[in-house]
Amino acid sequence: MMKRKQEAESFGVIGLGRFGAALAITIAKAGKDVIVIDKNEAKVKELRQYTDYAFVVDELNADTLREVGIQNCDTVIVCIGEKMDTSILTTMCVVEMGIPHVIAKALTAEQGAVLEKLGAQVVYPERDMAIRLGKRLISRNFLDYVSLDNSVEIRQIMVSGRLVGKTIEEYGIRKKYRLNVIAIESGQTTNIEVQPDYRLQDGDVIVVIGKIDNMDRFEADF
Repeated sequence: MMKRKQEAESFGVIGLGRFGAALAITIAKAGKDVIVIDKNEAKVKELRQYTDYAFVVDELNADTLREVGIQNCDTVIVCIGEKMDTSILTTMCVVEMGIPHVIAKALTAEQGAVLEKLGAQVVYPERDMAIRLGKRLISRNFLDYVSLDNSVEIRQIMVSGRLVGKTIEEYGIRKKYRLNVIAIESGQTTNIEVQPDYRLQDGDVIVVIGKIDNMDRFEADF
């Protein structure tokens, strides 16, 4: 049991399905303390090569969670999307313990709405991966994105077509589309102090932040 919080940030992962196990391994490999919990002994045993705090818990309730020390974590991720009742009750227990940051996996909007009302940050792994893949498939210039909320994204976009040879100011990326260029990757170099007179080259990758509607209009235009 992790009895007291360490100086470094500590994590808890409840539920070791594909998402939970991959998340726990990633955190452990980064050198962070992570408590992992599941009722499946084989799954827990597999994670013991990555963390000393791997526990088989048959029933998820406040008492069993406290026994393994989950209340000492800074961040707890509840990865039980498939069983909605267990997901909700476990999230409620964790939130009531006063853990600073609670994240819960959801499979449906309805489940997510309930988890949000309990005070958890909600993630939709399957949906988000589908959106990411879909955006890559429909735009040959679109490389990757990070969603900040429902209206704002950071995107990586490959420079081509009408963008080539234009400066950021000439194309009106800021003025016309209300997008901010926060970095430009050119070859092996990343420039985070982007000037308006920078002339874009074929193959450059621009990293832009702004509202999704403006981002879509910008990509459509060029």
